Amino acid sequence: MKNLEPPDLHYLEAAHGWLGLDDPAEAEAELQQISLARRVHPDVLQVRWQIHARREQWPECLDLAKSLTQVEPERRFGWVHLAYSLHRLHRTDEAREILRYALDMFPANATMAYYLARYCCSLGDLAEGHEWLERSLELTSRFADRERLVQRAMNEPDLLPLRAALANLRRALAE
Repeated sequence: MKNLEPPDLHYLEAAHGWLGLDDPAEAEAELQQISLARRVHPDVLQVRWQIHARREQWPECLDLAKSLTQVEPERRFGWVHLAYSLHRLHRTDEAREILRYALDMFPANATMAYYLARYCCSLGDLAEGHEWLERSLELTSRFADRERLVQRAMNEPDLLPLRAALANLRRALAE
């Protein structure tokens, strides 16, 4: 899809800025200034998703994420947002299926593999969760990023059942 141009691009950048300042109301006000025709642009939809996520408005997030995957299915963030919205709506089994499908399109995506690990563990499938967590680490090329990923996973409640495996991964990274 064609990139946004000024002035719509400026409104979008301002909305990003307001989100960075943790002010979703001002971010939303900026997006309201974008021309009607460009409000369905994937970049605009993503910021709208972020606004609603900050407010924990998961049904709205789900609708926006569905739109993202329809408007531009080749952009991975729509699929990640769709799965996360489903998970937050306690539809984790659907979230897991969405990411399995999306990983066929984006097989080298560490973020999707990480979230798939979370959702599998949340559903009690620890073996598959462990496999996806390892896959996420394999897909993370830089050593420092792998260390951060393991640290993040250690603090993730969904991955609590894998804490011992994570400790082993941490030791392996240190060697």
